[in-house]
Amino acid sequence: MGRKLLLEHINVPGINTFDVYRSKGGYASVEKALKTMSPEAIVEEVKKSGLRGRGGAGFPTGMKWSFLAKPEGVARYLVCNGDESEPGTFKDRYLMTYIPHLLIEGMIVSSFALGANTSYIYLRGEMMPQVRILEKAIAEAKAKGFLGKNILGTGYDLELYVQPGGGAYICGEETALLESLEGKRGNPRIKPPFPAIAGLYGCPTVVNNVESIAAVVPIINEGGDEYAKIGIGRSTGTKLISAGGNLKKPGVYEIELGVPVEEFIYSDEYCGGIANGKRLKAVVAGGSSVPILPANLILKTINNEARLMSYESLSDGGFVSGTMLGSGGFIAYDEDACIVRNTWNFARFYHHESCGQCSPCREGTGWMEKVLHRLEYGHGKMSDMDLLVDVSKKIEGNTICPLGDAAAWPVASAIRHFRDEFEWHVTNASEATSRNYGLAHYADPLKVAETA
Repeated sequence: MGRKLLLEHINVPGINTFDVYRSKGGYASVEKALKTMSPEAIVEEVKKSGLRGRGGAGFPTGMKWSFLAKPEGVARYLVCNGDESEPGTFKDRYLMTYIPHLLIEGMIVSSFALGANTSYIYLRGEMMPQVRILEKAIAEAKAKGFLGKNILGTGYDLELYVQPGGGAYICGEETALLESLEGKRGNPRIKPPFPAIAGLYGCPTVVNNVESIAAVVPIINEGGDEYAKIGIGRSTGTKLISAGGNLKKPGVYEIELGVPVEEFIYSDEYCGGIANGKRLKAVVAGGSSVPILPANLILKTINNEARLMSYESLSDGGFVSGTMLGSGGFIAYDEDACIVRNTWNFARFYHHESCGQCSPCREGTGWMEKVLHRLEYGHGKMSDMDLLVDVSKKIEGNTICPLGDAAAWPVASAIRHFRDEFEWHVTNASEATSRNYGLAHYADPLKVAETA
């Protein structure tokens, strides 16, 4: 049984209330941090832990904190990114819904470490139930002396606010989030300057994901070195995974990084296998923006080693035969899934959510959606696959923010690994509208994948 650091008490009745959360050791890290540690010592513990950003990029959190500029007399801000808009990802919403005080506790400790006296939790606009839950939790914590003026008599002041956005995927990008938080249209900013220098209201700002901030609590309670012992290699600690798709037991799971993908999919402790007795065809391992892999390549690396749920193992082989852990939005597809339709669906999403600031993304996402639509509905041409790859290359790396890459990678990887299925949609256009291509060779031994 894997260790649980964030969800250990998730099923305790009333854990969403201050008193029950406190009775289970809640807010101990606030007492320890504010009464016995300096801000610099907290940052050092987070560095030692090896914690990497849990929102998708996987950048070392302690290092990000250390970049924060500290000019004299200038306010600093911590902003929690709760704009969980990545298709297939729902673990932050789960955490905020059922154990909100864990996030509040992490915000207090992290704000103290960064010297922030005002902090914000920014949520996707559709998450109004979570907004109300967090506001209630903040009021409870403030009434108990853990927020506001002179917290626990330490002289540290912190005001914490919850701010819903307008419900745009682009606001998950940290500079677009800051623009939205300032009341402007959520367009990504050109960098530099980075938020650590000029972020919210032009002041030094750190933007961290919900899970990243929640993970600070066990790191301070147990120490960075102890946290780093969990996991594998540079993938330390635990990770929340949003498991969805054609699984027997979809849901949010907390895993120790390094669990084999095969164990995560098929063991009773986690997803329990593929639903309805079907076979696995493909997996999107880290949310819709990461490359899709066929069954054989998600279970084994190209070197025939077991693929692990870690940053390094999932990316083994680069984009030729690997993918990314990303935000942990794990979507499994069974043998009846249509990869062409799935890819078109993702392309529709990214076209719709592009802010339109950069021409390659604004125009390219529209092109990809149109071409994939005609392939799905029996009007495609054999040249369309090369056209899609060409368009994806023209988008990738040519935009202000990563949305362009997020739109390009799923399309390019789907064609790379499932080209025969795309071609079948052209050569069997009428048949493709009434049935799916099926499993084909996507679960065959890896020698097939090596020549694909």
